[in-house]
Amino acid sequence: MSKKEECIFLSNESGDGSGRFTFPDGDTYEGEFKDWDMNGQGTYTWTNGDKYVGEHKNSKLHGHGELTKSDGTKYVGEFKDGEVDGQGTYIFHDGRKYEGEWKDGREWNGTGYDKNGNITGKYVNGILQENSLKQINPSSNF
Repeated sequence: MSKKEECIFLSNESGDGSGRFTFPDGDTYEGEFKDWDMNGQGTYTWTNGDKYVGEHKNSKLHGHGELTKSDGTKYVGEFKDGEVDGQGTYIFHDGRKYEGEWKDGREWNGTGYDKNGNITGKYVNGILQENSLKQINPSSNF
């Protein structure tokens, strides 16, 4: 079945505009399309409960968005070609967080904090400088 046959468009049948698409595995996307690809603002929901609300480009997470995982962790910030890339904040389900720059899905220049706001580590050019902040990868679903 083609994308067109599986997609119900809210505005038109050209492959451009707003609509909803359900993937064979049950994941869903509701938002803007261009040439049948996810482009612009939209919401992608995985069957495991993870959810992304934000910008898409060529069917990838791209631009500003918010990714909330089913375990309560959350990333708010920039994405590029489906990876976290640019400025963003990753908040663990237990209250720890990393704030700063990401590059190619990895911490790059930023600071890690415990749930009380105490600094637990700093990354400079992708290298952990202090203590042992666990490396995280919020884009592992993509």
